[in-house]
Amino acid sequence: MLTEKDQQLIENKGITASMIDEQIKRFETGFPRLRIHSVATAGNGIMRLNDKDLAHYIKIWRESQQAGVTIEKFVPASGAASRMFKNMFAFTTSGRTAPETDFEKAYFDGIAHFAFYASLNKACENLYKAGIPKLIEQGKYVEIVKAMLDGNGLNYGFLPKALLQFHKAAGGGVHTSLEEHLEEGAQYAANAKREVNIHFTVSPEHRKAFDKMLKAKLATMELVWGVKYNVTMSEQKQSTDTIAVNLDNTPYRNEAGQLLFRPAGHGALIENLNERDADVVFIKNIDNVVPLKLRNSTVRYKKAIGGYLIDVQRHIAKHLATLDKGAKANELKNILKFVENRLCIHSEATASMSDEELASYLRGKLNRPIRVCGMVLNEGEPGGGPYLAYNSDGSYSPQILEAAQIDENDPAAVELMKSGTHFNPVDLVCYIKDYKGNKFDLKQFVDPDTGLISMKSTGGVEIKALELPGLWNGSMSDWNTIFVEVPIETFNPVKTVNDLLRPQHQ
Repeated sequence: MLTEKDQQLIENKGITASMIDEQIKRFETGFPRLRIHSVATAGNGIMRLNDKDLAHYIKIWRESQQAGVTIEKFVPASGAASRMFKNMFAFTTSGRTAPETDFEKAYFDGIAHFAFYASLNKACENLYKAGIPKLIEQGKYVEIVKAMLDGNGLNYGFLPKALLQFHKAAGGGVHTSLEEHLEEGAQYAANAKREVNIHFTVSPEHRKAFDKMLKAKLATMELVWGVKYNVTMSEQKQSTDTIAVNLDNTPYRNEAGQLLFRPAGHGALIENLNERDADVVFIKNIDNVVPLKLRNSTVRYKKAIGGYLIDVQRHIAKHLATLDKGAKANELKNILKFVENRLCIHSEATASMSDEELASYLRGKLNRPIRVCGMVLNEGEPGGGPYLAYNSDGSYSPQILEAAQIDENDPAAVELMKSGTHFNPVDLVCYIKDYKGNKFDLKQFVDPDTGLISMKSTGGVEIKALELPGLWNGSMSDWNTIFVEVPIETFNPVKTVNDLLRPQHQ
């Protein structure tokens, strides 16, 4: 039963009572498990490009840039980097005065190689009147880590990843991950006027810091790269927050009797993406960047998957125009071949369809947003992967799935999940307008029956939290999805601070 205060709270968030009812029902029923037809592999759902293919699709991309296709780079950059420093936070509260774990030892062994070393050394001098080497000599390891994490030092435990110094740059400078994304944008996402449109999703508390960084860096980067940056930002909408519940699925209330709402994960960003107005949108996580000297492969494949997207979109537009005119039987057969061979969408039902039914089926499969997803060979990283999964209409098509979406009590499904050859690095390029140039309403292509229920704790109490369909999982479930293999060196996430010591970030 919602109180008057509850009503005011949800109204301020833009949430309705019926939305809460639906979420509580979801806690009670859970999400249906997805059925996998097969693992996507090279030759079975994943396209592998040879050098000739790469040159061809890069050429298409360059021609499209010059022809005036509108382009934007979309970077999820919300949230603090606190999880990146989980091990080091633990060290400061452990009661120990010297590093003992392998992680802690690696951090201090490599400390001089971090791009933020000079800034951290200066913070130590300001706080303790001694630099890092002297503090290590004195055994003051905890003090060094606190200078990195705390607000009176670098404040890295509370800043977003976008504003952390990730890499050493040419000329003795350093680059944040935000700056690396700006550079990337100039290298593959500039339009015919040499304009680079980049959109960051940010948290409200970090917006001023983003503005400050951009004000300090943009003019120089425009000069260096010969571009004009148009940077925009948006915040994850409070209306996408989901209610937390007790273990018996009743709404959780804190000691003051107030309901608890939690951000619903990356899937909520479909609302932000839906407000973008470009033809082509590149999507890549904030922490998946490398320094300029190691970026050639990334840029090459970004252009290639951009060209692949344009090529597929042109074929789709042509086929939809044919359907508009009233496709003949032989034309329908050709369009079906394209849907099966290029888009990897299959349905046994098409064999018994009349021409009218087949035309309707093909239109439904073609007239959707498109995404080309780079996939890397699986080297043991946790996370989702590419599969051919069944849809509600009985067809099966490429989908990015997480382990939590599979029925763990189904041995065949578990075995399929384990046998995956590729991993999803979140390397997407999307076409979000239809064949007539109108913007799709992306919310119409979300599968509400996908999502996650997870266990959390607050104030020492166990609760359940609800995550909306992931941005690259259920939120794009009803898109045309194409998998293209990209090299492992294009995937360089920074999940922990010590990842910055890897060769790819030096």
